[in-house]
Amino acid sequence: MQMPELPTGEIISTYDRYEDAKHAVDVLARASFPVQQISILGNDLRSVERVTGRLTYGRVALMGALSGAYLGLFLGLLLFIFQPDNAAILGVFVAAIAIGAGFGMLFGVLSYGMNRNRRDFSSVMQMVATRYDLITDPDLIHQARQILTAHTHH
Repeated sequence: MQMPELPTGEIISTYDRYEDAKHAVDVLARASFPVQQISILGNDLRSVERVTGRLTYGRVALMGALSGAYLGLFLGLLLFIFQPDNAAILGVFVAAIAIGAGFGMLFGVLSYGMNRNRRDFSSVMQMVATRYDLITDPDLIHQARQILTAHTHH
């Protein structure tokens, strides 16, 4: 893995949507272009926060219970792996999930209630670019543009 740095080279083409840039790379890949020489460079990054819903004590409790139940399921599986011959394993599974859900719910509600400057909504953060450039070595630029031009004129 190399250190993150901006790719050097010339711009083959520019796109407004990431999907379009990805599609162009697919076209080049199908034409046997050396795609490992291509970078997709996103420019003018913006952070986008999409609000997914309103947070209430009920919703926080449910989310906490679900994450706790997953933890309980995981711990139950670990117990099963290390003691597969135990006949009461189903009871242990159910107990681990229930205890995990209970603790998850408790911690979720407590942390939500104690957080004074709390947000009353849940959201997902994304980084989005306004422009995507396909970049490659200057000696490959002509070949890449020819392939893409031929594809768009079909």
